[in-house]
Amino acid sequence: MKGGQERRRGHRNGGIWFQTMVLGAERTGPLDADLDTDLSPDTRPGPSTAPAASAADEPVRPFVRRGSQAPPAAAETPLQAAPDSPPRPRSEPPAPLLRLFRAFSIARLLLGLLLLGIQGLVVFYLGGRAQWPTLAVCALQVAAAVAVLAWPVPPDGYMAISGRLRGRWALATVAVDLIAFTLLLTLSGPSVNAVALYMLPVLMAATLMPRRPALGVASLVVLLMLAAAWWGTDTPAELAAAMMHAGIAGGGVMTVAALAGELADRLARQELAARNTLELARQQARLNRLMIEEIQDGVMVADRHGRVQAANPAALQLIGLPEGGRFEAFGLDRSPSWEPLQQALAQAFAEGAWPEAGRELSLRLPGPGGDERHPQERPLRLRMRFARRRTRPGEALCVLFLEDVRTLRARERQERLAAMGRVSAGIAHEIRNPLAAIAQANALLAEELLDPAQQRLARIVADNVVRLQRIVDDVAEVSPGAPREAPVIDLGAQVSALCADWSRTAGIRADRDAVLFVDAGDQPLPVRFDIEHLRRVLVNLLDNALRHGSGQPHAVWVRACARPQGLIELSVASDGAVIAPDVEPHLFEPFFSTRSRGTGLGLYICRELCGRYRAAIEFRPRGPGARHRNVFVVTMPRVALASGVTTLPAAAS
Repeated sequence: MKGGQERRRGHRNGGIWFQTMVLGAERTGPLDADLDTDLSPDTRPGPSTAPAASAADEPVRPFVRRGSQAPPAAAETPLQAAPDSPPRPRSEPPAPLLRLFRAFSIARLLLGLLLLGIQGLVVFYLGGRAQWPTLAVCALQVAAAVAVLAWPVPPDGYMAISGRLRGRWALATVAVDLIAFTLLLTLSGPSVNAVALYMLPVLMAATLMPRRPALGVASLVVLLMLAAAWWGTDTPAELAAAMMHAGIAGGGVMTVAALAGELADRLARQELAARNTLELARQQARLNRLMIEEIQDGVMVADRHGRVQAANPAALQLIGLPEGGRFEAFGLDRSPSWEPLQQALAQAFAEGAWPEAGRELSLRLPGPGGDERHPQERPLRLRMRFARRRTRPGEALCVLFLEDVRTLRARERQERLAAMGRVSAGIAHEIRNPLAAIAQANALLAEELLDPAQQRLARIVADNVVRLQRIVDDVAEVSPGAPREAPVIDLGAQVSALCADWSRTAGIRADRDAVLFVDAGDQPLPVRFDIEHLRRVLVNLLDNALRHGSGQPHAVWVRACARPQGLIELSVASDGAVIAPDVEPHLFEPFFSTRSRGTGLGLYICRELCGRYRAAIEFRPRGPGARHRNVFVVTMPRVALASGVTTLPAAAS
């Protein structure tokens, strides 16, 4: 029991952060009333870290880690259960039956003390003769009852999981009482009320023992009562009367035993149903908490005083707070950065409603390392819903949904780009035939032209036809098609071979002071990626890095390395001028280019090709002071090689 209480207490501590929303609130309508690592050859990159809280905001620390120990195992194990898994079997007997056993044990002690008290009253106050055998039997029964109460709880408990009394404890209670009361009946004769004495062990057996043994105890009591009636009579008339009374009392004993057993079985079934229902409710609460923790949108629960009573990790990240080991409630008035959020909450409670689509606001959060001199603007879209706490009818709570506006806009751009990609694929298919006809007609016409000016015009037409053909091929390359299984390749070896091939094509010498520096590591990096698609992605990133780089030694840096959580990163960095903030959001949009003769499809095609292999490409600008400030990173999942499977070797260059 103590272990179960500790597990339940650990579960409450681990999941307290969202219990208000899951279990304690009722929905109502409107209310009434960066990759910041040094890329020099002497260092290696480390994982990017989230901005920490400012040192000046030391009082605003609502997340405290209680020691370094891990959370209780019982608070984590249920999260791994499947949503449709059945409730776990009981690990201990029903609590009501345990309480009944305790109550019966106390009643046995009180009954023994009562019998001893009656004997003492007769001897000391009424002047009767002491019946030492009777006193000895009563004293032994009291000692047995005290021993059961004082005995330490055994490791396996008094009862089985089914709620039935174990055999040795049945002997120590029911059997001892039957023997003691039978001896009292034998020593004292008909003056002792046998029904009153035997009713306690009969009830205890009917309640805590299986049905057949309980009825056996009741039958034994009836037989003992009949034997006592037969033993204490002398004439046939007295025997008939005594047997009739014993039979009526025995029928009552059997009836009481049957009814008590039925009630005990019903109590056990109700306890089992209640435990199963409670386990399902806890499992549903754990699943709800898990889903809310994993969603990307922030969710917080706050009251009208601006005190946040629950928040998921996404919300903590959006408002610039580090996630701690255990959630503790905090107020929005403790940091000036949260003032817009607090004002919006106060306005919502004052007006009693909030727009369904939400409103946008901006938080000025401290910069990296808690630097308040260079705050960062974080635009958020805020939606609110009101709820009333069931336990306190007059108190209202507000559920806040926070969304990063930049993420919303990126999602909208993604949807527009997907629709435009489907349209572009159809247009590219329709352009092929007339474009081929133009190229063929221009070639035939160029054969008959003698004037140099006209030949120059024909060459211009041919060059632009080639350019259009390249655009059509690029669009067709990223158009949706049937997926194909990519081979497993060693990313490090392939990157080294492709970079060497690109260096020869671009006329870059291979020495210590070369413009290109490649760090592919010594360990194998198995990934699934088509080699030609990898070549296209890498060559595009290298061309851009060389074009915008300084041309100095190691101006372009390529690194392939393993990352935690089964990921592999391929990064291409250049030391050119950092990409302007107004250009960065449009880097991966099709037909967007800063060059006059650029198609604007290079990075867009790179992203589409990476998406085919569950890889992601992103731009990670580095802060001031770093040499390589423009870094493009391709993150792809590492492949777990099965036995007998090898990676595809790099092509000879």
